[in-house]
Amino acid sequence: MVDFGLTEEQKAMQKMVHEFAEKEIRPRAEEYDQSEDFPWDVVKKAAKLGLTHFWFPEEYGGIGETDAITHFIVAEELCWGCAGIGTSILSTGLAASAIMVMGTDEQKKKYIGRFCDPDNPRLGAMCLTEPEAGSDVSNISTTAKLDGDEYVLNGTKCFITNGGIADVHVVFATTDRSLGWAGLAAFIIDKDTPGLSMGKKEKKMGVRASHTAEVVMADCRIPKANRLGGEPGEPGSTSGAFGAISMLEHSRPGVGASALGIARAAYEYALEYSKNRVQFRKPIHLHQGIGFKLADMATKIDAARLLIWRAGWMVNNRIPFQRGEGSMSKLYAGDVAMEVTVDALQVLGGYGYMRDYPVERWVRDAKIYQIWEGTAEVQRMVISRAIAAHGK
Repeated sequence: MVDFGLTEEQKAMQKMVHEFAEKEIRPRAEEYDQSEDFPWDVVKKAAKLGLTHFWFPEEYGGIGETDAITHFIVAEELCWGCAGIGTSILSTGLAASAIMVMGTDEQKKKYIGRFCDPDNPRLGAMCLTEPEAGSDVSNISTTAKLDGDEYVLNGTKCFITNGGIADVHVVFATTDRSLGWAGLAAFIIDKDTPGLSMGKKEKKMGVRASHTAEVVMADCRIPKANRLGGEPGEPGSTSGAFGAISMLEHSRPGVGASALGIARAAYEYALEYSKNRVQFRKPIHLHQGIGFKLADMATKIDAARLLIWRAGWMVNNRIPFQRGEGSMSKLYAGDVAMEVTVDALQVLGGYGYMRDYPVERWVRDAKIYQIWEGTAEVQRMVISRAIAAHGK
């Protein structure tokens, strides 16, 4: 039986995170949007509450809250507060998920544990995208050459969240470019490794409280043991291609939940504004042109949440995404975030366009959710191939 109700534990988590977003994130959102600095003070407060590591298994130092829907609730509430700050709090999860998917027990104990210190939160960065390898991961040109007991990495990654400032970088590289997907491998690089450096820090349209930069590797040497998934042919080894696909498909509903938080923030603000803004002698929400717009916004938000929670239910019940359900949730929620924020701006009219109001920031923040973790076009490609393969 499908149950749309939350458990008492989930309700308590939702309440706690919402209060944190309201009291600690929202008052700082505009400041960090303007400065584009990393919000260390807020991240440290989040770590004290376990929000930076609640989903990691207890055996590796985490809190052990592995329920996917709880994860999505947290992402929605944090990004309701501010998508940039929320991303900074949650972004380590992507690198960690690669380690969880492909790592050995030894690698998990060593690196996941670093992310779980509530008094000294560490950052992770997942380094996949390159200037010529965005959606086409098989075109990665960063190389990893085995030299004795070490791998030597050379190449440049771009648009990397936490790039250069992370304590742990998970880098995808090719061991043999002629093999395409089959030559892809993933490696763990510690922050102070010689040959690893931060390149250009990006100035972004939105999510400005999140750090985005190039990551450069120039004859960067790492131990052979830092290859994720083991060497080809070893018992239990995992390919880099499988790791990348698995990591992205299962992270996408969480990205959708973050987009949902932005959409909800914009909708709630527009609804409240429409009740107080009077034109033609009545509140503007009573005019059909505005009332219907708000009705559509509310409907889309609920539909997006249902897709996200369905994906979470599937994860919790170990049901594989055979029809692109993870991509569906991210695709729809990303589109809804863009549509709802633009509509919210329209409800506010000229005020919505002004930086004195938060709606224009939500519009800027929403756009990236149609791009990162696979563009909307890539999600449609994934879904179309999945439904073709399964015949329905």
